[in-house]
Amino acid sequence: MTRHFDIISIFPEMFESHLRESILKRAQDQGLLNVNLHNLRDYTINKHRKTDDYPFGGGVGLIMNVDPIVRAIEAVKEARPSTRSILLSPGGKSFNQKIAWELSKEESLTFICGRYEGVDERVLNFVDDAISIGDYVMAGGEVPAMVLVEAISRLIPGVVGDECSIIEESFEGNKLEYPQYTKPREFRGLKVPDVLVSGHHKDIQDWQLKEALKKTAKIRPDLLNKKIEQVDSA
Repeated sequence: MTRHFDIISIFPEMFESHLRESILKRAQDQGLLNVNLHNLRDYTINKHRKTDDYPFGGGVGLIMNVDPIVRAIEAVKEARPSTRSILLSPGGKSFNQKIAWELSKEESLTFICGRYEGVDERVLNFVDDAISIGDYVMAGGEVPAMVLVEAISRLIPGVVGDECSIIEESFEGNKLEYPQYTKPREFRGLKVPDVLVSGHHKDIQDWQLKEALKKTAKIRPDLLNKKIEQVDSA
């Protein structure tokens, strides 16, 4: 089944090189992904193709107009009625691996990229969700949209060659991935742990789990706390 991504932006050209490289290109060539870029300016009705204006009540910066955004969303829905529309916004819920898995099951997703000081609040009445990629502010929603497209695409069957590797990645099971090494076995006095070249698969698996938990406890202890909370609530 082909998965559809529709991206609404005033800078659609920002996505072109990103979509022409690596696994995203291969997935499109194989018919696993279909990505459509929509220039928001094409949905304006003013002669200057403006997509923003000054905020009511005053304030710094410009706000994106509700009407061209809604027209763009409705145009996509006309072609793909079941699409799930998502506004990329610092005010949205935080994106994580669990949400990536959830969205990877959708046949069609539409991403709306904000710009300037944000979008008219009424846009939220016409989307299914709002998502943020972190507690910081960017110039627009284009890079966050790229993040979502890549994170979600990797979970779609057939996109990644070795699908078993997805299960062992960071954030699966609320822990970071264990340390990994390759040749040479020693570099400037830094050696690969002996267990990894021992050939004992059970010892290697035990080491990987222990190191993953140790790394998570040091760098992201909140993930382990989240795992404990999930067990307690089960």
